Amino acid sequence: MRTDYGKMICLLQDSRIYEIQSQLKFDLVAPIKTVYLTLKENHALDLLREDSIIPATKEITGEGKTKAEVQKELRQKEKAIEELSQKYSSPEGLSKDDIINCLSSISDNHSFLRVTRDAVDRMLVYLRENFEPTPSEGVSLAITSGVGGARLTHSHSYQYSYVEQSLTFWREMSHDFFKLWMLAEEDLLTEGNTYGLRDTGQGFHRLQQAPKVNREVHSILHRAQSKFPRWFGSSAIHLGDRDVPNALVFIDKYTQVPRILNPIVSTLDKIDKLAENPDLNDYINNSFNGVKALKMRILIDFFRHGFDGSGADNFFDAGSCIDGRLTSAWNWCSLIEKKTYFPIFLLTDFVGFDGKF
Repeated sequence: MRTDYGKMICLLQDSRIYEIQSQLKFDLVAPIKTVYLTLKENHALDLLREDSIIPATKEITGEGKTKAEVQKELRQKEKAIEELSQKYSSPEGLSKDDIINCLSSISDNHSFLRVTRDAVDRMLVYLRENFEPTPSEGVSLAITSGVGGARLTHSHSYQYSYVEQSLTFWREMSHDFFKLWMLAEEDLLTEGNTYGLRDTGQGFHRLQQAPKVNREVHSILHRAQSKFPRWFGSSAIHLGDRDVPNALVFIDKYTQVPRILNPIVSTLDKIDKLAENPDLNDYINNSFNGVKALKMRILIDFFRHGFDGSGADNFFDAGSCIDGRLTSAWNWCSLIEKKTYFPIFLLTDFVGFDGKF
């Protein structure tokens, strides 16, 4: 995103400028080739209606399975792929490799959703299983502006709903992320949709409007809001302004969601295994009053201060707006080394929220 792909997008953006395109004499930008269009052009859309499309595109993981079970699923997948590639390949149409590429592309989407959307689902489960919408004795998610770095003041009930709704929106965004990414490229590379170089306060960026992404994000937000009788916090979405200057920055911003949540979920999942070691169990009991209390400490801290309006120097840039919620979560990540439970993250193979440490 921030190296080869980002540079390519910037190059393609510049190639759409009239003065440059007139010098090049050809267009560098072509439509994205999708599975649907590939099959439609070759009259093979019936492939998507085959019962065997499910085992052929299923993502196979080893979680909770024996080696024999995994091997059985792999054989079923290979058999389904072979059957479909033979049935729909032809000398005048798609080759077997083309069919396999289409099936692999669908399977890749399943993998992407497991890494991104499923992490949000897991955090929603942690929220709903460990906390009540109304205050309970000894367990509170309430935050106060100026305390612990918070820039918002919320009661427990308000904060519970605020976190639940923020995670729900992130889930909906993750579910439709490939669609958003395609629309982002269309906005970035639309001829006539020029950019201006501006100092946004975070360096110089290409300030460019993103109407297609904007419409889709508002549609996703409306879908998330419709799941609740009342929406808590601001509904403002920053896009094409100094906070989120263009669609590329927007996409980059929301690729951070799984990078934030997966390490937290991984640590919480591994604490029970960690406690099987007698010495580490003593450490957890002496320092955190046991496994349950340790998990609750991590969850309470994240649900409070990962959604407390922090992370920027004014309320317009962070606060409770849609993008500010993600800014707060990223700010919480930047302070992880100062947390009393940070050694637990290290003991569960944590290497950082950016893949490096």
